[in-house]
Amino acid sequence: MTGPQNGSPIDLVIFDCDGVLIQTEPHCWAADANAFSAVGIPLTEQDVALRFTGIAFKDMYRTLECEHGVTLPADFHDGIAETILAACVAAGPDLAVPHVREAVAAIPQRKCVASSSNPDWLERYIGQIGLWSSFAPHVFSAVEVAHGKPAPDLFLHAARRMGIEPARCLVIEDSVPGVTGAAAAGMRVLGFTQTAWDPPSHGPRLMEAGATRIFADMRDLPGLIRDVAIS
Repeated sequence: MTGPQNGSPIDLVIFDCDGVLIQTEPHCWAADANAFSAVGIPLTEQDVALRFTGIAFKDMYRTLECEHGVTLPADFHDGIAETILAACVAAGPDLAVPHVREAVAAIPQRKCVASSSNPDWLERYIGQIGLWSSFAPHVFSAVEVAHGKPAPDLFLHAARRMGIEPARCLVIEDSVPGVTGAAAAGMRVLGFTQTAWDPPSHGPRLMEAGATRIFADMRDLPGLIRDVAIS
């Protein structure tokens, strides 16, 4: 696949959701760690954060079942989902990543979302922070493709649906799997570090995975998009 072309126009900005638009990941790390420990799979919140941020729930469950030789109960996810739902709803509009609403409003390019989360989750929480109308109906979920992140499938699917060549897309991602997938799709990527478990150590991991630049404040995003387009 042809790689991203520095200096080519950016016609589409593709946002990840969890950790980029909404601050759900700490709630997910805690709920996952507690639920896995309860079924005999000892994981800390840090373990979950470092290994599975950006990975779809179903892929995380499949990986851990194989590693530990177990089959998780059919209703395993239900309890996790209820715990996360309660925490996220309680956060209200403050679930938004700081300054992300202003950043999205300041970006003139076309925009969409490409996330590992399921469609109901995306509509609920992007709506909760007041950004649904900024993206809908261009909100794409990993359930729409054969392989989720770190495969490039979801990003290529989003670009195809939006009618934009991959080299003219810029992805905003906070996870190593997301950056890996976007880079494999031939897109430029900005790695966001503010919501990581340990932001100082996370930036180098994102760069190693293929990020073009890294940043830690959404107020910097519109300017970074302009810089990347001409660099």
